Amino acid sequence: MNAVSTQRKDHLDTLAICLLLACCMFWGLQQILVKAIMDEVAPLFQASLRCIGASVLLMVWCRLRGIRLFDRDGSLLAGMMTGGLFAAEFACIYLGLQATTASRFTIFLYTAPFWVAALVPLFVKSERLRPVQWLGMACAFVAVAFAMRESMGNGSATGDLLGLAAGALWGLTTVAIKAHNLTRISPEKLLLYQIAATALVLPWLSWAWGETWSLDWSPLAWGSMITQTVIGAFASYLTWMWMLGRYPATRISVFVFLTPLFALLFGTWLLNEAATPTLLAALALVALGIVLVNRK
Repeated sequence: MNAVSTQRKDHLDTLAICLLLACCMFWGLQQILVKAIMDEVAPLFQASLRCIGASVLLMVWCRLRGIRLFDRDGSLLAGMMTGGLFAAEFACIYLGLQATTASRFTIFLYTAPFWVAALVPLFVKSERLRPVQWLGMACAFVAVAFAMRESMGNGSATGDLLGLAAGALWGLTTVAIKAHNLTRISPEKLLLYQIAATALVLPWLSWAWGETWSLDWSPLAWGSMITQTVIGAFASYLTWMWMLGRYPATRISVFVFLTPLFALLFGTWLLNEAATPTLLAALALVALGIVLVNRK
């Protein structure tokens, strides 16, 4: 997947939709994987390890495919900025999940597409949304809020604020990538800027936070960390970087509204929670929002 050789598209094709659905499905499961092992693996330590592992995997991948990561191409400063935003986002995510329930936190995290829709058109005029597409964004967000109201529980203000901050940082990372035309570099190098910065910064934050570092984990914790690293921080994020260079950011970003709904569905399956009419109605409303945003 080379961002330089791919042809830019102005709409989502079947490949894009399938990849987005797969990513969103996994990211919904990932929320459960992260939350499930926090008693064994401290949050910032958990985020640090997955990005360290993903950085190693990415460099091995590039070595095998002959992809050059360290050539001078004028992307260093902008790449470091996106890396800083990415690291701050994940610090907020992992600390926020510790402070509140995953379902409550998720609704605040997935305000990210609004930052993308509002700010990317300032830099990329071709991605400006029409009124009907803004209506689609509104439908998707209302659907998420509607579905989450049944499972929010009692969350803390700290968790809510960290969720909003993480959503803003995620959106601003996408905006920075588009504004500085970082999609001109390979998706592998673009991803390395972000996960390498996180791998460098978060261990120090974990140490400053006084977290316990230990590898004496249960099989569940090992399975969660391996899955988060290989599929989450490596494969799914590399796919996302590739799509940012090939498809409109405003149109692919709306799909992330499916992630919290997948999280609820996985909760139904793994935690024996009921699939209520509210959830099913919300899924239908999200589908409507995606159709409206992606109309040609």
